[in-house]
Amino acid sequence: MSGSAGPAASPVEPTRIRKRRDFLRAASRGKRAARPGLVLQAVPGDPAQLRLGFTVTKKVGNAVVRNRARRRLKEAARLALREAAPPGWDLVLIGRDATPKRPFALLVDDLRGALRQAGVLR
Repeated sequence: MSGSAGPAASPVEPTRIRKRRDFLRAASRGKRAARPGLVLQAVPGDPAQLRLGFTVTKKVGNAVVRNRARRRLKEAARLALREAAPPGWDLVLIGRDATPKRPFALLVDDLRGALRQAGVLR
């Protein structure tokens, strides 16, 4: 169709944080926001991209429980950042004891609230 106005502005597609030094940078210099279902660490990063990291410690449970918590955090991030993914941030989501059991809608609300508290979303 030649009458289209061009591609719509698409949200930033997040990339993954995988290196230990990036997790440590978020922990030492990032803003923290704790909620019942998760802890968010947010640090300004490359202005052109959004990076996400996920971690769940052994205190949360065995490998099955930790993997479930991590999958739930990933999906919550996908939903919460779908429309308003702000470039220029490195975000680390840390699972808590409540992450695997918390109702999913509340987990997504926890993430949205933490993003606002840390100044990532307005």
